[in-house]
Amino acid sequence: MQQRLILKILAGLTATVVIAVGALALMTRYNAPCEPAPPTAAGASGFTANLQRCYGDVDIVTLETLPVPELTPSEVLVRVHAASVNPLDKHFLHGTPYLLRLANGLNAPKSPRMGADFAGTVEAVGTDVTLFAPGDEVYGVANGAFAEYVVRNETGGMALKPANLSFEQAAAMPVAAITALQALRDKANVQPGQHVLINGASGGVGSYAVQLAKAMGATVTAVCSGRNAELVRALGADHVIDYTQEDYTEGNTRYHAIVDMVGNRSISAMLDVTEPDGVLVAVGNMKMNNWWGPLARPLHALVRSPFVSQRLEPLMAMTTAEDLTVLAGYAERGELEPFIDRRFTLTEVPDAIRYLERGRTRGKIVVNVTSPTLF
Repeated sequence: MQQRLILKILAGLTATVVIAVGALALMTRYNAPCEPAPPTAAGASGFTANLQRCYGDVDIVTLETLPVPELTPSEVLVRVHAASVNPLDKHFLHGTPYLLRLANGLNAPKSPRMGADFAGTVEAVGTDVTLFAPGDEVYGVANGAFAEYVVRNETGGMALKPANLSFEQAAAMPVAAITALQALRDKANVQPGQHVLINGASGGVGSYAVQLAKAMGATVTAVCSGRNAELVRALGADHVIDYTQEDYTEGNTRYHAIVDMVGNRSISAMLDVTEPDGVLVAVGNMKMNNWWGPLARPLHALVRSPFVSQRLEPLMAMTTAEDLTVLAGYAERGELEPFIDRRFTLTEVPDAIRYLERGRTRGKIVVNVTSPTLF
């Protein structure tokens, strides 16, 4: 009886989603043309930022001068020293999956600013700000990180930078490291002595997941290509599986938790090697489509969850100041260190996104920023 009720509820939700997607399809049949940049007043001071005034490929990205923002009482102005590139940046650039457009703008982005992860120095604060002061070294997430300056509410996703990390190392952490932390701590509830498998261990999220799982006391099996085996061993993996040579879902080992960033094995196959009381955390999906994008695998896990003994946990990570502080603690204890694959400059953001789109990034891609002082 209970399963019938669950099936009816799921059927109703599925029908609602199908109708919503169909309506969205009609609204997103075209991308609005790029609007020209507004003229800059002669002699006006400002800062440089990468912008996208429409949806499209990297060739629509422009480098423009923006006016110095006026801070509200609760805002903080940060001079950016480094930023990093995430898969989310390419999704925002292309406007895919289309579901994102419900929040970001149907035919053109509501905000043209690009980038999220940043690290820098507080330049100025609003009159009511008490948590930060000019000169503080900070890191976090803000709209428009591919720029010389960002504005962030003091209670938003920002915290003091780990003291032992450089600005580019700190900028490589926020989105990817928080995703790994919330997958392991909040969804998998990893405890000392448990066996955890990380699928996609050499990527941005995976490289942090390996280190955090070890710091939590787990035995870690890392799945990656052969060329990245030494990297993930250096990050702390106890065992490494080369997915080009071996399918971990066909082995005899059972895992308490599988954290899947790739989605290259079926949920059924992964459950076959998950302990009966274990957990599968669905983070990402390499098989993208323009409608669901990386959301497809977490949604699939949500639908399957009531019918299996294991827990199926979809993850949509949220950046918080509290978790940034937790990550800073791991870094300062020597338990977490970013691995930087390649560095670009602020003028090379389109090249950085192209490099990400190749799909072979090891660790993180960083954008170094040389920012002028505004005050």
